[in-house]
Amino acid sequence: MLTADVLEDRYGLVAEVVEPVHMGTDTINRRVLTDDGLRLFVKQYRSMDDLDAARNAWDMSEYCRVAKLPVPRVWPDANDNLVTIAGGSAWAVVDEAPGRVTTSAMTVPLAEHIGVVMGRMHRALAAYPLPKRVQQTRWRSEPVEDAVARCDTVMDRATRQGHDRLDQLRDDLDQRRTNLRRHAARLRERLPATLGEQALHADLSRTNLITLGEAVTGVIDFRCASAIPAWELGRAAFDPRTVATSTEWAACALAMARAYRSEHPSLPVQEVRACARIALLYMLFSVYGATTAEYDLPREAEADLKRHWRERQIAIGRLLSDLEGVEDELAGIGASGGAS
Repeated sequence: MLTADVLEDRYGLVAEVVEPVHMGTDTINRRVLTDDGLRLFVKQYRSMDDLDAARNAWDMSEYCRVAKLPVPRVWPDANDNLVTIAGGSAWAVVDEAPGRVTTSAMTVPLAEHIGVVMGRMHRALAAYPLPKRVQQTRWRSEPVEDAVARCDTVMDRATRQGHDRLDQLRDDLDQRRTNLRRHAARLRERLPATLGEQALHADLSRTNLITLGEAVTGVIDFRCASAIPAWELGRAAFDPRTVATSTEWAACALAMARAYRSEHPSLPVQEVRACARIALLYMLFSVYGATTAEYDLPREAEADLKRHWRERQIAIGRLLSDLEGVEDELAGIGASGGAS
C-alpha cells in the first residue's frame, strides 16, 4: 500500500511530496509534505511481530510531549490509534521536528541543553507506569568470560562475512578482551550497591535527538523500557563520538550532568558520580557495530555504525585513563545539587 494512500485513508491527509529517508533498522521511513504544508515523518514497520512495544513507545512519546518536552506530535488515525494497520503493515505518523540529527561531536552548550531535556524527562517519567520491557544490564552482571566469548563469536562472524578490515577488528577485539579481564571486576566493585530504576526513553542517544543550533528540538524513537537513570545519563554524557573526537569531551559530559542535576535533583549523588563508570562498563560489554552485514542497513547508516565502533574503542581508552578525575568532578556536581 502506498504511503499516500495510507495517509488519505487512515488520517485524512493528502500527500503532495513523499521522499524516502535511508536510515533506520525496524522501520521504512519517509518524509512527507502535505497539500496544506504539514511536514510529517511516516514510519512503516518492517515486522508486525511486536506491535505492543511500538504502541507503548508512542504512548510514552505522547506522554512526554504533553509534559512540555520537545517531542514531535504523534498523529492518531481515524480510530484514535497511534499505530495504524493498513496494507498488511503497521504505520505511525509524526510531525517532523525542525533541525537534524547531529553527526559531529557535542558542544558544551548543546550538551547542557540535552541535560536539561533529559532531567525534565526523567522527572516526568518517574510517574509513568513501569514498562514490561527491561533494558539489558550486561554491563552490571554478565560474567566477564561470557563477554570475552562474545568477542570470539564476533570474530568468527566477521570472518564468514568477509569483513573489510579483519586485521584491525582482530586487534580491536584482542584489546577488548584484555580490557574486560583487566578492568571489569574493578570497575564493578565501586558501583553503588543499589541503582534506581524507572520508566525511561531507553535509547536517548545522539542519533535520536533532533537539534537546531545548540538546542534539542525533537526527541525521537522512544524505546520505552524499565531502565536505570544513571545509565541513560552516562550513555548520553559520554557519547563516543564526542569522547573520541573532541578535546572538550569531559567539559561536555560535566555540563550535561550539571544541567541534568539542576532539573532532576532527586537522583542520588552516588548515582550521578557513577554515570561515567556505568558508561564505560556499558561500552566494554557491548560489541554492537563490530560487524554490520547482519543488520542490512542503508549504506549511510552502515558507515555510521562502523564509525561508532571505532569511536567506542577510542572512548573506552580515554575513560579508562581519566575516570578518577571525571568521577571527582561529577561528585562535586552531585554534592552541590547542580549549581555551577
